[in-house]
Amino acid sequence: MPDLALELEMGDPVMGIDEAGRGPLAGPVVAAAVSLPLADAEALAAGSWRLVNDSKKLPAARRGELALTIRETPRCLWAVAEASPKEIDRLNILRATHLAMRRAAEGLAAKAPPGCIFSILVDGLPVPGLPFPSRNVVKGDAKSMLIAAASILAKTARDALCLEMESKYPGYGFARHKGYPTSEHLAALRKLGPCPEHRRSFAPVMEQWLF
Repeated sequence: MPDLALELEMGDPVMGIDEAGRGPLAGPVVAAAVSLPLADAEALAAGSWRLVNDSKKLPAARRGELALTIRETPRCLWAVAEASPKEIDRLNILRATHLAMRRAAEGLAAKAPPGCIFSILVDGLPVPGLPFPSRNVVKGDAKSMLIAAASILAKTARDALCLEMESKYPGYGFARHKGYPTSEHLAALRKLGPCPEHRRSFAPVMEQWLF
């Protein structure tokens, strides 16, 4: 389970950042940033945040409950941002992911008092261009409570966008596979061709778009 060891090492104020949606063939990549005063975080870790974990290890219903808890926690600052399919195609998925993370960090910072300088814990490999000093943490969503909280907000926000995609572009099954290259999605792509939410630089989409 994630804990606060890394946050306490960094010191107040610190934010955690994670993303969701690097692997899908459609939809944006979404990033979230979460910050909480460490005195509050230590109390919450034994209370309403005690089940906060890597979003991939949580059932959908629990993710939704925890996302609501995180967003409604007093003194918790959070922000969600995205990079669109067109930005992914233009920049590549890695650089677009970094863009979404930077937007999330800037969105959170805009909610803080003027002049507040954060430290950042970011999941995965180093991310250039963040607005504050950062430390990358491989598998950080399993180690840091704030990164895990960000993973929950990013995943639930992206899943909600996929439900909107399902309504707008029926037939692809976005509500079920969330844009990932499942056999159902690939079959729908062959039958219907790409929709505006598809990432045309990704090979399975490119093949249908070109041919």
